[in-house]
Order: sequence, then structure tokens, then C-alpha cells
Amino acid sequence: MRRSCVRISIVFVSATLLGWSAAAAQTKAERRAQNYDPGARATVLHDANVYVAADANAQKISLVTPGHEVVIVERNGPWIKVFANTDINDDEDEDDPNKPEFSENANVTPASGWIRNKGVVGPTVTGGDLILFGSAASFEDEATQPHAPKGAAASARLLYKRVSEYFPNSSLAPKAAWRSADIRWQLDKADISTLPSAKEQEAYLRPQLYEGDLKKVMKFYPGTEYAFRAAYDLLDNKLCGDWQGLPKCPEMETGLYQKYAQQYPDSPKAAEALYNAVYRQGVLVTMYNVQDDRKRSDAAAQRTQALADDLKSRYADSDFAARAASIAFRVSQDIPVYGSDRD
Repeated sequence: MRRSCVRISIVFVSATLLGWSAAAAQTKAERRAQNYDPGARATVLHDANVYVAADANAQKISLVTPGHEVVIVERNGPWIKVFANTDINDDEDEDDPNKPEFSENANVTPASGWIRNKGVVGPTVTGGDLILFGSAASFEDEATQPHAPKGAAASARLLYKRVSEYFPNSSLAPKAAWRSADIRWQLDKADISTLPSAKEQEAYLRPQLYEGDLKKVMKFYPGTEYAFRAAYDLLDNKLCGDWQGLPKCPEMETGLYQKYAQQYPDSPKAAEALYNAVYRQGVLVTMYNVQDDRKRSDAAAQRTQALADDLKSRYADSDFAARAASIAFRVSQDIPVYGSDRD
């Protein structure tokens, strides 16, 4: 009798998997049109095995990792029946041909089955926003440690994402949306930095980082520090890969950072942006000196001092103000800011 039930379950799961193969090809809009009960959506805080039956001895057919979604369709005591990993194709639907593949999606197939009813958090869980945010923060901390667990950063990104999705009215939602977007940005950035094209001077000659998540933060939380931080991240897509010892890039980048500081004066990144502008002008002094262009070198030196003074007047308590003053002093002493400063 037990074997017969298992065979029936396997047949059921096989049919379900075939259905999910077709579902994976649907657009995001079509999936939303299925109108799942929002209360049935949930995620897990730990690795959860998906079984063909509500039995720990049954065949395992999939794995749900922290942050990935399940849709709950049935409950049976300590077990819940789910459609697992229903979100794994979401990123793939985004219009971004240069987007690196996330390792967390590798070899994962949407599946129907049973998981243990523990560590499952959805929109109806009391205090779920705090629980998800805390779990995400823990994974994020693990990701910064030496010998970090594989997938810790990806789990943090997804769990933060669930906070803003499941609890949009939570006070934690803006911060969670930003952290999710920023982690993805940094993962993509690290991935792209390993490509030969990352050294290209022109930004358009290398793969562009996906901007969608950061732009959503700016759209849904305008005027917040998280929108300002998102705007700062987006500058990465406009920066040169390698200056190649030429003044074109630091001149252009000075303008980008100066414009950012003017546009977002209340940003927690404004002082850093101005410092980056100061540093680049200091670099230009050295570059123009190498080219024996004294006129441009003197102009860059004057701009270095002016920007450093502006930074000091606006953000006097920032470490960046002190660092900018140091650069301006080095320039005034004819000490190279770029390359070797040995006499």
C-alpha cells in the first residue's frame, strides 16, 4: 500500500513538474494574472527539502533556500504542501541581456511537494517584517566574514526583498528594498569586474550593471536616504573602467560626482561624492604635469582647493572633509596624487 501511494505521488509530481516547465516560460505579467492569494506566498529562513509526500522518508525532489518563495496550497499537521521556488525565473524576465547569472538559481526547478512547516514566513505572520529583516541581516553579516558560507549574500538579498514585498507598509520596507538592491548591485559589480572588458576606458564597452532594482527604490521611496544611496550606486555604470593615464576620465567623473552632491545635498553619500571629485582633480594635476600642460594643471589645482573648501564648509564633521584637505595640501606642495609620490 505504501509503495502504491509513493508511485501515485511520483506520477502526480511528474505531471506537476511538466506543468511548471510551461509555467517557467510565462512572462511575469502572466504569472501575476494567476491571482495567487497573497497570504499563500511565503519564504523560508533555512534550507528546506521538498518531498513528494508528507513523510520524511519520502523522495526529495527539490530544495528551497532562504529567501526563495513558495506558494502554500495545503496544510497537513507539521507539513505544508507548496509550489516551491516559484520565483526563480523572475530575474530572467528582466530586460537585461548583460545581467550575470546568479548562482543561487543554478539547477533549481520549480516543484510541487511537501515541506516541514517550520521557518516559513509569509505576509500574515505577526512581526514577519522584523523576522525577515533580522534573518537577512544575519546572512549579510555572514557574507562579510572570511570563508563566508556559499550563498549567504544571495540569501540576504532575497530575504530583504521579501520584507518590502510582503510588508510594504513596514517602517523597515525602504531600508530592506535598498539593501536588497545594493547587494545585487555589488554582486553584479564583482562579477563584471572579472571580465577583460572591465578594463575598458569607456563605460559603454563593458557590460552594464542591471539598474532596475535601484531605480525602483528611487521610485517608491523618493526623498529618502535610500533613494539617495541608490542614485549613488547608479554612478558606477557611468564611470570609466581604467583611466589609462589619460585625463579624459577623471575630468568626466569629477563632473558626475559634483553634480550628484549638488542634486542630493542631504544624501549620506554627498560628502563622499565631493571627496571623489577632489581626488580626481588632484589626479588631473599630476596627469597634466606629465603632459607638460601647466595651464590645465594649475586650473585643476585651483579646482582641487575650491572643491576641498566646499566640502569642508558643508560637511565639516565628515572624515571626507579631512581627507580632501589632505589632498589639497599635497597638491599645493607639488606632491603627486596619482602614481608614485617619491622624490
